[in-house]
Amino acid sequence: MEPKALAEKAVEILDKKKALQLRLLHIAEVTTLADYFVLATGTSSTHVQSLADEVEFQLKELGVQPGHTEGSRGNGWILLDYGSVVVHVFTPESRSFYDLDRLWKDGEEVDISSLLVEESGS
Repeated sequence: MEPKALAEKAVEILDKKKALQLRLLHIAEVTTLADYFVLATGTSSTHVQSLADEVEFQLKELGVQPGHTEGSRGNGWILLDYGSVVVHVFTPESRSFYDLDRLWKDGEEVDISSLLVEESGS
């Protein structure tokens, strides 16, 4: 799977599981670590674990497995490393503390609005 398609699929999975503050950053021009970072926030450590589990499960169904994972229940930050795409799922406190949004501000923000499910009613 191409890096951009993989990153976009991760965004769609996270959105359907109600992740907050979803961002997709194209970072290939600023680092050799990966081509894309997916950043997402869960409402609690349980939600963070659920989000990460769902990404891992659904991408595995497509034949894609992470080369490396870090973090676990209660850590507040789970990282799924797919080589060219790294998915970061945080609790609100961990996202604020590690502030990857600021650290990677030189990356190009990818417009994900067409990937997100619109909420109805409210």
